[in-house]
Amino acid sequence: MSVGRLRAPLAASVTIPGSDAAIAGELELPLQPAGIVLFAHGSGSSRHSPRNVEVARALRAAGLGTLRVDLLDGAESERDEARFDIGLMTRRLAQAAAWAAGDERTAGLPLGLFGASTGAAAALRLAAQAPEAVAAVVSRGGRPDLAGRAALRAVRAPVLLIVGGNDDIVVEINREALADLRGIKRLAIVPRATHLFAEPGALAQVARLAGDWFARHFEAVQPP
Repeated sequence: MSVGRLRAPLAASVTIPGSDAAIAGELELPLQPAGIVLFAHGSGSSRHSPRNVEVARALRAAGLGTLRVDLLDGAESERDEARFDIGLMTRRLAQAAAWAAGDERTAGLPLGLFGASTGAAAALRLAAQAPEAVAAVVSRGGRPDLAGRAALRAVRAPVLLIVGGNDDIVVEINREALADLRGIKRLAIVPRATHLFAEPGALAQVARLAGDWFARHFEAVQPP
């Protein structure tokens, strides 16, 4: 059933095949989604991260579909060399993006990437590698520096970097990354928030910023 013919919101667990590993994911679509947001979790996290589950719920309330995936399997997520292997995470994220582009439920929808922590680096690398496939990127408390300066300079998709005002080191990292980005870009600082945005109302502000960013830039790539 195509997206345009959904009769009720969709929530489905999916398995995304790949050459080296299958990816487990959670696909959730509202009626008539304006686009699909693919989540790239940070090291040590998973598709069940309460923070990203909350953000995904808010994005769906704003009319956007979400796909939360595990970029690493259980054994890989226990190894530091895999948890910080941005190349591996980028390949897995590309695997999920290709699946979304080919699945009848999501084919044709603009694609956004939401990356947290190290997942933001993978999202930015994928945006650099596939400029025609990615409509927008949002980073939450991200490490865009791990994508590499060459990748940052190659990104053409609009990028929103969200950081907590009390996350001093990450604020500076994101300021430096912002200078390397060449396209539409914005640094949004959530006042008094720390790295995990655990403060009351902080994560809701992240969700609002992300939802507005994706909606605006998804609309820009929709056919007339």
